[in-house]
Amino acid sequence: MTEYDYIVIGAGSAGCVLANRLTEDGKTTVLLLEAGNPANLPEHQVPLYWIKLWGTEVDWAYFTEEEPYLKNRKISCPRGKVLGGSSSINAMIYIRGSRHDYDHWQELGNPGWSYQDVLPYFKKSENQQRITSEFHSVDGLLSVTDPIAPSVTSQQFVEAAVALGYERNPDFNGTQQSGAGLYQLTVKDGKRESTATAFLLPILERPNLTVTTSALVTRLLFEGTRTIGVEYLHQGTIHQTFVNQEVILSAGTFDSPKLLMLSGIGNAQHLKSLDIPVVVDLPGVGQNLQDHPDVAVAYQATQDLQPASTSNIAEAGLFLHTEGRLDVAPDLQFFSGPILWAHPAYARQGPGFGAVACLINPQSRGSLTLRSASPKDPLIIRMNYLQSESDLQKLLAGIKILRQIFHSDVFDEFRGEEAAPGADNKSDEALLAYIRETCDSVYHPVGTCKMGTDSDSVVDPELRVHGVKGLRVVDASIMPTITTGNTNAPTIMIGEKAADLIKAAGRVSQQALLITT
Repeated sequence: MTEYDYIVIGAGSAGCVLANRLTEDGKTTVLLLEAGNPANLPEHQVPLYWIKLWGTEVDWAYFTEEEPYLKNRKISCPRGKVLGGSSSINAMIYIRGSRHDYDHWQELGNPGWSYQDVLPYFKKSENQQRITSEFHSVDGLLSVTDPIAPSVTSQQFVEAAVALGYERNPDFNGTQQSGAGLYQLTVKDGKRESTATAFLLPILERPNLTVTTSALVTRLLFEGTRTIGVEYLHQGTIHQTFVNQEVILSAGTFDSPKLLMLSGIGNAQHLKSLDIPVVVDLPGVGQNLQDHPDVAVAYQATQDLQPASTSNIAEAGLFLHTEGRLDVAPDLQFFSGPILWAHPAYARQGPGFGAVACLINPQSRGSLTLRSASPKDPLIIRMNYLQSESDLQKLLAGIKILRQIFHSDVFDEFRGEEAAPGADNKSDEALLAYIRETCDSVYHPVGTCKMGTDSDSVVDPELRVHGVKGLRVVDASIMPTITTGNTNAPTIMIGEKAADLIKAAGRVSQQALLITT
């Protein structure tokens, strides 16, 4: 019978970090199971080509159900099915979020998750290539760099925002988040730096680490309410592997709750309706789903704006609060770059530029439920984008702000016809209709295994699943509320902090064993 100290399910943004940190001592054995394969496509290395990875074999290619507040459109939900997970197919933007995010987590009943508590774990990962300050580190494994050759329109976006009165911000991860600047990226030597390249590939020779790819975990194994192992499908055969310490779910916001439910942890009524034996009635599993919705403003360009191969396209950014407040986290984030950012219905031939306005404190909440008891069937994903009227109004404000920026004098030599929403769409009524027609996702789903101690939470502040032993969730699904900005860096931080929590628990377990023997 094969046994490991720890089994980590999912080699994504958190899972690769866990595999690295838990095997540092040379004695702790870890099995890392990943449903995808290594990142072998040439597009993985070229920052410019990240969108070309969507819909390929490295993408789970999920879709929501028909979204009732978006004219019943189904929205694409790309997720990495590859070593590195979504860090291998994302836009590589390194944003930690606002300090208010983490202080709020602690206020919700999660001690140890304040900004001051998590800052050391952000720094632990980081190999910062430019900024030297109390907020950054050069000792980590993850390269964080400035864009190598940002386009002229991206630089002009920053200048136009500053001219309108927004503060210039050279470090969105420093003293404050608000302001305009160029995004830093998880890029090394001009190539994508995923958690696989930073944390996993350099340690594949560790004898205490086993990595199995193309392994679809089908269920968790229990003795009563203690987790004892996992069952997974590999090369057409079902395998069972057992654990001495803990199983750690790092399968992501969609697949971590899916595995919990398939294994009998979730809303008892829902599980019974699918003839899944209930291990723990935990109604919060799959609930509290949050994401960042966005809407685009785009212009045809009067000259060629071909982005560099090192560009991630979303080069320039702006964070602000729609009421001008600095005492709370921003509620809008903007991404700008040298392409014609537009819904397919508004696409144009030739060069273009534009931006998306992204709502980063959405009030709308969605949910996940099983479609069947089969691990191979996709989830029922309901995001409920723009269910909240306040969400809709903030995106409307975002469109107006972007139009102000792009009609600044600095864009006169580049600005052609407005492709989206289009110059004829001027009234609030027309713009609200445009938002519902074209609103999309920035692909930051979180929250479906919420951390907390209330009746809706799934894991406690040490990320242990309520009601069972030997099982944790370590990924973006544990966020009680979504962070203010891109979610990859916070997910890496969660992996770093969880590794220390797991190591500490393991030491206590070993000490208890020595005492009893």
